[in-house]
Amino acid sequence: MSNDIDSLNARFGIAGELAFSEGPGGLALAELSNAHGSARVLLQGAQIIDWTPRDQAPVIWLSPAARFTVGKAVRGGVPVCWPWFGPHAIEADYPAHGFARSAFWEVVASRQSPENAGTELRLRLQRSGAHVAMWSHDCETEITINLASALGMELVTRNSGGVAFTVSEALHTYFAVSDIHRIGVEGLDGCVFFDKVDAGRQCLQHGPVTFCAETDRIYRHTGDCVIEDPGLARRIRIRKQDSASTVVWNPWIDKAARLGDMGEDGYLRMVCVESGNVAGDAVTISAGDRHRLAVQYSVESLS
Repeated sequence: MSNDIDSLNARFGIAGELAFSEGPGGLALAELSNAHGSARVLLQGAQIIDWTPRDQAPVIWLSPAARFTVGKAVRGGVPVCWPWFGPHAIEADYPAHGFARSAFWEVVASRQSPENAGTELRLRLQRSGAHVAMWSHDCETEITINLASALGMELVTRNSGGVAFTVSEALHTYFAVSDIHRIGVEGLDGCVFFDKVDAGRQCLQHGPVTFCAETDRIYRHTGDCVIEDPGLARRIRIRKQDSASTVVWNPWIDKAARLGDMGEDGYLRMVCVESGNVAGDAVTISAGDRHRLAVQYSVESLS
C-alpha cells in the first residue's frame, strides 16, 4: 500500500491512540499516544523520532537541525541499521548502515495490546529494485513498536529463500541526556571493545563508560545497559534480547561540526547506545528460519 494518510487512518488508526499525518518534509508520520506517554514514528525508515513518557522529559534525542528528505536518513531518533552496519564491506558507494533506515516501510498491523495496556504498530520493509540489487536475498523484515510503560521494539528478519544469509544490524538509538560530560553508561564493565577512534584497537572496559572526547566503540558479548543521568535525575534502562553487540557513540565537537546536521552543541545533549549484532557478532539465518532482535527502554528516577 502507499502512504496515503486517509487510507492509513481508515485501516490502522486507533481512536485516541494512533493517528497518521503528513510530517516534516512531507514524510508520513505515525503518532502514538496513550496513558503511558507518546511517540512519533516516520514510515520512512520505520524511525522513531520521539518518545516521551508521561511526566518525563523526552528520552529520544532528535537533532534540532535534522533534515527531513525523501530517501535520506534523519539525524537522531532510532534509525534501523540493516542489513549491514557501518560501511558496506565491498561497495564503498552503498549507503552506510544499509538501506532500511531510508526506505519506505509499509504499515501491516496495529492494535491495542491488552498484555501491557500499550499501543502497537507493525511495519514491513518495502525493498525497491535498487535495494534488491544491493542485497538480493529472499527475506521479509518487520519491526513492531509498542508504546507502553516501556518502549519496546522488535526487529524480525525471516529467511524465505533456500540458502542461508548473514546480516549485521543495530537499533541506532540516540538518547537525550542533560550533559554528555556528566553521564555514565553502566553494564559494560569487563567487556571487550574495539575502539574505532583508535584504528579499531581492542580494549577492555573498566567501570562505567564516561565521555571526554569522540567515542565510537563496538562492545562484544554484552547484556543490558543503564544510562545514569544525574542532570535529569533519571536512569534509562536498556534491556535487550538476541543482541550480542552494544555500540556506544558520541561524535564530540569536531566530528559533529563536520556532520552538519547535529545542531549547535548537539553532541552535548545525546549519546547513542545501540543494541545489535555487528562486526564479529553478525547473524547467519538459515533457510526458512528467522532472527529476532528486541529491545525495551524504560525510565527510572534517581533517588
